Amino acid sequence: MPHYPVPALQGLFSDAQCLLTADTIARAQHQHSGAIRWFAQGHTDPWDHVQCAMALSATGHHETAARAYGWLRDTQRSDGSWAIRYDDNGVVDPHTDANFCAYVATGVWHHWLITQDRDFLTSMWPTVVAGIEAALRHQRPDGAVAWASTDRGPEPDALLSSNASIQLSLRCAVALAEVQEEVRPDWELEAGRIGHAVLAHPELFLAKETHAMDWYYPVLTGLLGAEAGGAHIDRRWEEFVTEGLGVRCVSDQPWVTGAETCELVLALDALGRDADAHAQFAAMQHLRDTSGGYWTGLVYSDDKRWPVERTTWTGATVILAADALTRSTPGNGVFRGEGLLPFRESAPEGCPCTTRV
Repeated sequence: MPHYPVPALQGLFSDAQCLLTADTIARAQHQHSGAIRWFAQGHTDPWDHVQCAMALSATGHHETAARAYGWLRDTQRSDGSWAIRYDDNGVVDPHTDANFCAYVATGVWHHWLITQDRDFLTSMWPTVVAGIEAALRHQRPDGAVAWASTDRGPEPDALLSSNASIQLSLRCAVALAEVQEEVRPDWELEAGRIGHAVLAHPELFLAKETHAMDWYYPVLTGLLGAEAGGAHIDRRWEEFVTEGLGVRCVSDQPWVTGAETCELVLALDALGRDADAHAQFAAMQHLRDTSGGYWTGLVYSDDKRWPVERTTWTGATVILAADALTRSTPGNGVFRGEGLLPFRESAPEGCPCTTRV
């Protein structure tokens, strides 16, 4: 198995600190099932589980990451979906989140880039296909993907950040199909339709204008290039960024969160804004704990951690941001779209495309 430098930034995030953070993620993995919990004795959700597996891949924990993907393979339901939430005893919330189903493709593509493990890819490919198809069953006629479904069927609402993430996962799935010597133009087309909905029709999505994710996700997932993406980020920078502390999860609250800050780092890296990206990575380090884990957030108006959790997915996003900034592993460019087909916006016939985010 190939070995690569540990993602580390001099003076900010050393090799030892990075490996310690990875260890906190590995220690939260269920010994038998491979599920990665939010924290010790916490629950597992498939999206954050994938994020954690990606961080393990990026830090050389290849076998541990493969076990995490094995949990996804083993728990996938017959319709290609997963439950929204699990604990050590099984399913807690049986409903389905479309983005959770699609994100396995991003994770498997990332692990393949780093390990070139053909056996792993062959074993996970049916899981990726079924997950993508499960997500696309939530797609509405207007191109947007409903965020979830219950036993009554798909929910009516679509989320902008979820759709932006799903189109990236579709592009990763297309790249995996190529490695598998399969052709999936249907996935490429649906990625274009979803991206078009995000870019041209924000009215299709549940209004969450105060949420940072809806601000940066069109950039993070490759829907907006350098010029348009830079203008998009600058337009609301002061609403969301608290200098020296990081990104407010919601613009109207004095609450900065580590994962959102590091996702903004990934978006800034995709734009080539190195100085801003490094500054935000540095700003969120106040959330680091001596254990190597990261507190989820800080209510800075009264200097209190909230929620009082050191979440594995926060530490995972720190590692992925460090890898993107340092170009340490072959997976560092996933969120820059390296190795993926360029995003091609595809509007439905007769669509009045007049607006942009």
